Amino acid sequence: MGALLSLSKVIDAITFRIGKSVGWLILAAVIVSAVNASVRFALNMSSNAWLELQWYLFGAVFLLGAAYTLQMNEHIRIDIVSSRLSKRARDWIEVIGHVFFLFPLCLVMIYTSLPFAIRAYTTGEYSSSAGGLILWPAKILVPIAFILLLAQGVSELIKRIAIMRGVIPDPHAGQSSHHPAIEVME
Repeated sequence: MGALLSLSKVIDAITFRIGKSVGWLILAAVIVSAVNASVRFALNMSSNAWLELQWYLFGAVFLLGAAYTLQMNEHIRIDIVSSRLSKRARDWIEVIGHVFFLFPLCLVMIYTSLPFAIRAYTTGEYSSSAGGLILWPAKILVPIAFILLLAQGVSELIKRIAIMRGVIPDPHAGQSSHHPAIEVME
């Protein structure tokens, strides 16, 4: 179990670094959007490349942030149901969910998206929009994101099994998914 937990720590470190780094792409997307709007307003000029760059940046944040979201235990679950279950039942749901749903989804997405990304790269595929950008950077994000999500899923499975065996404490024990910021707004 020690070697698997060491692997889990490596995966977690990679996911954490990528997750924190892609957050900066939000700032880049805001700057691109502001510049695009300013140029369009002030000079009555625009380019599809600016719009596509915004989409690429947003897509990168969404896709590359998925593994980080899983690691931080911020993924979606049905709290109304899970909060009524025992800790052991919730642990088993996590294990079953990873093995039978998350892993197959990731494998199918990697298998189906990789040929599209490779083809876009080898052919130098461009957007069909006038002045559009090359497509392979956006298309390659899909298999990369699902590889990262699969790796983080493996890490979470390792940790969940270690928690169920009593080897490590549950880092999310007592964590509520009800955020204080939402309470203020309600």
